[in-house]
Amino acid sequence: MPQTHPAIDQTAPTAQAPAPPKALSLEERLTLINTEMTARLDEAAVAYEVNTAHIPTTPVDLADVVTGPLNTGPAPLPDLYPTPVAALLQRAHHRLLTDGWCAGVLVDEDGARCMLGAIRAEVGGNRGLEADAAAVLLDTIRRHFGDHVDTVPSCNDAHGTDRIPLRMLDQAAHLADARGL
Repeated sequence: MPQTHPAIDQTAPTAQAPAPPKALSLEERLTLINTEMTARLDEAAVAYEVNTAHIPTTPVDLADVVTGPLNTGPAPLPDLYPTPVAALLQRAHHRLLTDGWCAGVLVDEDGARCMLGAIRAEVGGNRGLEADAAAVLLDTIRRHFGDHVDTVPSCNDAHGTDRIPLRMLDQAAHLADARGL
């Protein structure tokens, strides 16, 4: 006769598995990390105080340490070009950078200058040098925009910002240097 085993009652209550932990939101994780880092920093601050308590120090006057920048004006212009016309155009370029650019007048009420006004400010009364610089500048402008540009002031006044006039002065300085002027 076959042997029978008593049936196991499967309806008997068994221990329930614990629910998986709820995932923390980003805000909750950041709060926990912030709390942990604050505790670590506080502990490090106490350790620093304990470790340095025996070191004698003299108070520092912050006026000796913290100073503001000195008003030294614009940086000096390096001499890049040995020839007079190229050097004049370079100085005029620097003048527009430091004093500002304007259109419609040689010099506006704030001291900003147009391209020709910057050349005149830097030439020092030498009209021949001024004419040579203006001629090289006009040649540079015509190389870039074509022969329909009549004068340096008309090119200067045709632009709404200093970007093109500054670039024209810089390129004219390069051209004058290449020509040995």
